[in-house]
Amino acid sequence: MLDAATYIPRLKADYAERIRPAMKEEFGYKNEMQIPRLDKIVLNMGVGEAVSDSKKVRAAAGDLTLIAGQKPIITKAKTSIAGFKVREEMPLGVKVTLRRARMYEFLDRLITVAMPRIRDFRGVKPTSFDGRGNYALGLKEHLVFPEINFDKIDQVWGMDVVICTTAKSDAEAKALLKHFNMPFTA
Repeated sequence: MLDAATYIPRLKADYAERIRPAMKEEFGYKNEMQIPRLDKIVLNMGVGEAVSDSKKVRAAAGDLTLIAGQKPIITKAKTSIAGFKVREEMPLGVKVTLRRARMYEFLDRLITVAMPRIRDFRGVKPTSFDGRGNYALGLKEHLVFPEINFDKIDQVWGMDVVICTTAKSDAEAKALLKHFNMPFTA
């Protein structure tokens, strides 16, 4: 069994050996600390069906735990909205923030395993940056991850994936993600 202290994820090693020097050369950074890196990855599942059945949130939390490898927190409604039958503090979704080794492992599984399993997949939009070097994408179904057993699923949920980087601009962040082999459309 691998010791957690000595294990380095494949993408993290690739970043240190190949991507950092390539980014330094491409953008002409003078200082090593200027080179953009991944900061965190936030996974979010909104469970609208939780209004009628509170067990759906727990099921979504179990699925997100399998996908992320760490326990998510349950997000609750901030205000009541009568039209949607939502009360204040009602559980409506789950989210998890991945950092360090788990972040690199998840990104590796997302790019190499989950994205190729998406139906009619032609790549991700290169315009989904927020202007500060963060990239957001949405998945229509969480079944693309191999950790989810199709037979044990009673409901299919979509999920949001936000990749936060230390890049100062969208161009730097896009170059960083391209080096990680993110499949952008042309």
